[in-house]
Amino acid sequence: MVGDEVQPEQEIPDAVSLALAARIREVLAQRRMSRQRLADDARISLSTLEKALNGSRPFTQATVVRLEQALGIVLRPADEGGEATAQAPAHLGAYSPVSVKWLEGEYLTLRPSFGTAGALYAYQTTIGWSAAEGCLTFQESNRVDAAFAQRGVISLPNKSGHIYLHTNEDGQLRLAILGRPVISGEMYGIVTTLLSGAGTQLQPVSAPLALVPLRRQAVQFGRIMPDAPGYGACRAHLDRALSDGFVRLVTL
Repeated sequence: MVGDEVQPEQEIPDAVSLALAARIREVLAQRRMSRQRLADDARISLSTLEKALNGSRPFTQATVVRLEQALGIVLRPADEGGEATAQAPAHLGAYSPVSVKWLEGEYLTLRPSFGTAGALYAYQTTIGWSAAEGCLTFQESNRVDAAFAQRGVISLPNKSGHIYLHTNEDGQLRLAILGRPVISGEMYGIVTTLLSGAGTQLQPVSAPLALVPLRRQAVQFGRIMPDAPGYGACRAHLDRALSDGFVRLVTL
């Protein structure tokens, strides 16, 4: 009786494999994730991962599938040309770059100041498609407290019709939920994060949030006091988040 032959794992062409290696290295750098952790999450040996990332051995289809599951992004090429499938993973809404092009851009981001009563806090949020992560990402900048600037991924589920900006850093989460843009481009919602207090004290806090498309006019970043020029216009955006029903804050 002749036994069934064991078929070797299907290897990915060298050119495509090298492109995948470059993409994975970029994702690891962006997420500050070690190769050992990725190997563990993907249930492959570190040696196998190292050889593929260094180009000394091509990826196999099975390895790429496991890496996709571990990273939560699409890596496999859509065709022989090696172009990656352009669609966000299902847990982010399975959207394509074309379908979310309207959301990309730079936004003035406004919320109440957590430390000064009556003051506002303004910084920049940039939204764009990340080929390395296979989804929309956001990056904060021009923050006075630059050490706390956030970077994360964006979910756009069809069911709720809302936009979710979330950061997950070793299990510590920050979430912003925004409604779809109004006709002039502004988005209104709420942010939930941790307020840094004395010493190592951290306190959960939520506040209304507004993202206003950045135009070419002068923009003030940082803490905006009530007597500062432009305070009224900025305050009107946050007031609208509450008065027009984009956000509902419930207290006892």
